[in-house]
Amino acid sequence: MKVLSFGSLNIDYIYKVNHFVHKGETQSSDTLNIYGGGKGLNQSVALSRAGAEVYHAGIIGVDGMFLKDTLKDAGVNTDFVEKSQNIRTGHAIIQNDIQGDNCIILYGGANQAITKEMADKVLKEFDEGDWLILQNEINEIPYIVEKASEKGMKISLNPSPMNEKIFEIDLNSINCFILNEGEAQALASVHSDKETLLKRLREQFPHAEIVLTFGEKGSVYAGQDGIIWQDAYQTNAIDTTAAGDTFTGYFIAGRLHGMPVKEALDMASKASALAVSRKGAALSIPTREEVLEFEVK
Repeated sequence: MKVLSFGSLNIDYIYKVNHFVHKGETQSSDTLNIYGGGKGLNQSVALSRAGAEVYHAGIIGVDGMFLKDTLKDAGVNTDFVEKSQNIRTGHAIIQNDIQGDNCIILYGGANQAITKEMADKVLKEFDEGDWLILQNEINEIPYIVEKASEKGMKISLNPSPMNEKIFEIDLNSINCFILNEGEAQALASVHSDKETLLKRLREQFPHAEIVLTFGEKGSVYAGQDGIIWQDAYQTNAIDTTAAGDTFTGYFIAGRLHGMPVKEALDMASKASALAVSRKGAALSIPTREEVLEFEVK
């Protein structure tokens, strides 16, 4: 069983600041670090480090060739990563404050240059039962979902960043939603407690597995295995940039390996706890061995 991560490839410019910049304010940054990132790249790296066979599809500009190396170094197949001579690589401007929280400005760049022809060329290499992993940082997602569903692929969607484009997708074709509280509220059109929110999503998408993440308050799964709650593991947060992507990659990899839901949630929670204790996005994602060592402490 193969995994296709069709997603973004970004250059992350991370500024260490005392607090997030306010309207009209100019603030000096303590440091600037430049890393490989993008939700697509991060999730591909997390999936691979968790032991899945991952193929990444996406587009970079000539300024982003190191992102392909980042994927290769993590064991991700890059045969479907294309290079544009005319469009700059997508990038993110990230403010990282002293609490380890972040806020992000995203520029799509080459991530918004996906064509239907490219999607067809990539998808023909995958079969029924293979997994497709998607976020919301590339274009042509509705078309990609349509064609992958026709092939019988299983589709996981992390609707981030959450915007009106999500509702252009045939959401009934999604097999697994992984989303945070804000994304869940927007998708369900309801602001309420966790239990009510989860109930609403299950009513909307009875065919799908749903995983809601609540940061330091843990996560919850709803699906064929019932409702399963998972506590978060507390750690000294330095940079939360790739925490959700790490969680997503480890959870899906665990399920692909036949792990029970509770065990997959536990692995994902430990992996994301390790990730937030380190700087950077893709660089912060732990290996499976590191997560297993964390288990026995």
